Amino acid sequence: MEAFELNAEKRTAKGRAENRRLRREGRVPAIIYGGNGEPVMLTFEHNDLEHHLDNEAFFSHIIKIHVNGGQTEEVVLRDLQRHPAKPFIEHADFLRIVAGEALRMSVPLHFVGEDECPGVADEDGVVQHNMNDIEIECLPRNLPEYIEVDCSKLHLHDSVHLSELVLPEGVEIVELMGDEEDQHDRTVVSVQVPRAAIELEAEEEAEAEAAAAEAEEGEEGESEEGASDGDSDESGDDNSDDEDK
Repeated sequence: MEAFELNAEKRTAKGRAENRRLRREGRVPAIIYGGNGEPVMLTFEHNDLEHHLDNEAFFSHIIKIHVNGGQTEEVVLRDLQRHPAKPFIEHADFLRIVAGEALRMSVPLHFVGEDECPGVADEDGVVQHNMNDIEIECLPRNLPEYIEVDCSKLHLHDSVHLSELVLPEGVEIVELMGDEEDQHDRTVVSVQVPRAAIELEAEEEAEAEAAAAEAEEGEEGESEEGASDGDSDESGDDNSDDEDK
């Protein structure tokens, strides 16, 4: 697993004005909290932090932060705030970890075997992802970079649930913890009929129903016309009888 390290400087001033000043100088205000220590307010070089964010593993990995070139904190990224319109990081929150204390983290899912699964290769289905990450609980030393989801044996309408995922040792899925009634064994991925095929089938069914309804109306119209002709003939016969009298 790749190691991530960042250099940071302590800060004492706080508030919106101070944070704006730091951002103008190309720095990101941040904080470390949790564990057995006091909260520590920091700043990072914006480009240094942004460089690490290009790596997916940074979001689910233990990070070493060297404060003022001396003290080292081991943390995980808990929250990241970005500017709503510009490509800037505005603030970062890091959670301090304790070696023997379990932590909860969201880790990404990596889907493998999608293209060769029978549901796609032989049955013209498409893979549908219901989630792209899951929350897990484990000790820091067991924290995985990602969880792999094997799709290689899925047929059309097959699915993989949380309970079917293969987890590294010491890792639990939060949604499957606790009493059975509190567990949520959600669908992670499935193979379904393509939406275009479903829409085409629905359109064809609608056209068939419309044609059947039109044909039925035509038959009813012919039946009514025949009945009307019969009534006219009977009326003509009655008039002839009257004339004969």
